[in-house]
Amino acid sequence: MQKVNLILASGSPRRREILTQGGFDFTVLTSETDEKTDAPDPEEKVRLLSQKKAEAVCERLKREGEAIGREKAGTAGPQSRKGTAVVGADTLVACDGKILGKPGSREEAIRMITLLQGHTHEVYTGVTVHLYENGTERSFTFCEKTQVHVAPMTGADIEEYVDTKEPYDKAGGYGIQGRFAMYVDRIDGDYYTVVGFPLARFCREMRKKGLM
Repeated sequence: MQKVNLILASGSPRRREILTQGGFDFTVLTSETDEKTDAPDPEEKVRLLSQKKAEAVCERLKREGEAIGREKAGTAGPQSRKGTAVVGADTLVACDGKILGKPGSREEAIRMITLLQGHTHEVYTGVTVHLYENGTERSFTFCEKTQVHVAPMTGADIEEYVDTKEPYDKAGGYGIQGRFAMYVDRIDGDYYTVVGFPLARFCREMRKKGLM
């Protein structure tokens, strides 16, 4: 199916699961990068952060002398594939114009869920693909947005959910694929955008670029 070797520039287990579900062969390579940007617009912010993540892994590959644009034995799949694509992604939640990151404490998680309950918010996921092929480099970036409608929750509901420990590694303080699903009335858009990787859009873009 895929025509290039994929490197996922993310340690997110959810992104790994989604790509695996889509039938992709890939390796995971993360690199520490500053996830801060001054961009005030959520869509622009996830685009920029996905670019930074992909570029950081590209720079790491160059520094470490990894094989780029050709097969690296034992890691990247069939020898028939040409080129290497580094995939970076970033997800954020915005509610009433406020961007919500990952909560750093129980109190912050409670504040986030309190803000979301009974309201509609947006989840943005940006994806950048940086391709090395035949000695050249090119990249493309896209963003998907999904609206999430959350049912009203009591204070006890919120505390009980926060105590599951699910919120702490997730933008907005919740995971739609976990216990929080019981409070999601409906979504408008792609479910996998909320989980962290818009698989269908990724496949469409890869096909358009001749990479699938």
